[in-house]
Amino acid sequence: MNKVLVIGAGGVGSVVIHKMVQLSDIFADITLASRRIFKCDEIAASVKERTGVTIKTAEVDADDVEALSALIDKLGVSLVVNVALPYQDLNIMDACLKSGVNYLDTANYEPRDVAKFEYSWQWAYQQRFEEAGLMALLGSGFDPGVTNIYTAYAKKHLLDRIDTLDILDCNGGDHGQHFATNFNPEINIREVTAPVHHWEKGEWVTTPAMSNKQPFDFPAVGEKNMYQMYHEELESLVKHLPEIKRARFWMTFGDAYIKHLEVLQNVGMTRIDPVMYEGKEIIPLQFLKAVLPNPGDLGKTTKGKTCIGNIMTGEKDGKEKTVYVYNICDHEECFAEVGSQAVSYTTGVPAMIGAALMLSGQWSGKGVFNMEQLDPDPFMDMLNKHGLPWEAHELDKPLDF
Repeated sequence: MNKVLVIGAGGVGSVVIHKMVQLSDIFADITLASRRIFKCDEIAASVKERTGVTIKTAEVDADDVEALSALIDKLGVSLVVNVALPYQDLNIMDACLKSGVNYLDTANYEPRDVAKFEYSWQWAYQQRFEEAGLMALLGSGFDPGVTNIYTAYAKKHLLDRIDTLDILDCNGGDHGQHFATNFNPEINIREVTAPVHHWEKGEWVTTPAMSNKQPFDFPAVGEKNMYQMYHEELESLVKHLPEIKRARFWMTFGDAYIKHLEVLQNVGMTRIDPVMYEGKEIIPLQFLKAVLPNPGDLGKTTKGKTCIGNIMTGEKDGKEKTVYVYNICDHEECFAEVGSQAVSYTTGVPAMIGAALMLSGQWSGKGVFNMEQLDPDPFMDMLNKHGLPWEAHELDKPLDF
């Protein structure tokens, strides 16, 4: 019987649990753990009400390797699904090695005091996981995650060679708030305000944050302004598909979001270094997170759709070809099914699918793996079956920007 431990009781963790109980033949025994057990109990109550399935809950500090390892041993799980904060990735990986269990996450490690996406810390675990006979799957969310799989699928079925890759992430939803982030505010704002890196002709090119804006007409959403950003899947994709000459990541933001973010930056509220306040050190961005709306509560009011996908240009049978592979997800439909908005849904469903493929043995290996290193076909098939259907279309020409 497969036993799994999910760490993290935010919006993504809730989706993961709600989707896992739909596959009882794979996820026979599920425990949800977090530093705040009452959040786990709330999710467990929702699952019980919606599906009649009972899951276990536990309290654990994911920064405490010894305590987490003890919990893993007590539960007897074979897989840990990490949907906690990316700061905790390495500690959770250490606990998995200590207890001899497989590992999965949705976002790469980053240190608390530096807003920096980099896989080097986790890739450094390759030998330890390989020697232990264990598998660590990195980035099984949407972006990273599904976007990596889209690239691998295109290389396997649609293009003989990929020359350019553009990942386009559009959230066309409206939550009715003056300013709110659709996932953890601290992580979101760190991403948006960081310098931009993109891959061009064998090297990383750096530009200022939010300095490159392009309009794009998204399927089922319409025209939105998108801004070039850096995202971690670019690093792994250009490593594992070195043929790629240019790789970029884009995300849409409304004018109101940009205006609020500029003001918050100008007054120092997005800082991640400590400042003294009434004799105590506080991190301005963490304080801002505390006063902003909880992303997990936005599902009740969010309407509209997301559209996330890859535009890839390369060669097929000796001719230039451009393909667009994408998913459209409806916020209200997600909330009706699992009580969460689409941003949490699009991350949580791929985490469940990655876990299912590992537990069923369709994906296996020893060491540390990024998504594009594995067979994309079973993952793409499960996306269609479990709420994230995809479309693939040939475009008339490459992007003109």
